[in-house]
Amino acid sequence: MRRVYLLFITVLLAGCSVFSVTPQPAPAPTAQAQAQEVNRAQSLSLKKVGSVSVTVRGSPDDAVRAIAARANAAGVPYYQVLMLDDQLFSGLWRAQANLYVPLTAGGAQQ
Repeated sequence: MRRVYLLFITVLLAGCSVFSVTPQPAPAPTAQAQAQEVNRAQSLSLKKVGSVSVTVRGSPDDAVRAIAARANAAGVPYYQVLMLDDQLFSGLWRAQANLYVPLTAGGAQQ
């Protein structure tokens, strides 16, 4: 029985490492001023400036394209999709995203 508890504790503690994220640099902004999607590790090196949500009829890709269009309209170079869901009706997609800008030189926030 002790071995089972020891195995359980070992697996539980090893699973905690899944939640740690090492920051990664964000991609360079594009010359066309198109917003780019970033992942959680890349968003750690950026400053959050807002959030957007959309509801569109179509597919999950349509919802992500609508988020990118909103980010472009806001003039931000990066966005991170947080939620993509179709629980209301089949074919009606909701999406939420955070908008990000790079930190200013020297690591100080704007």
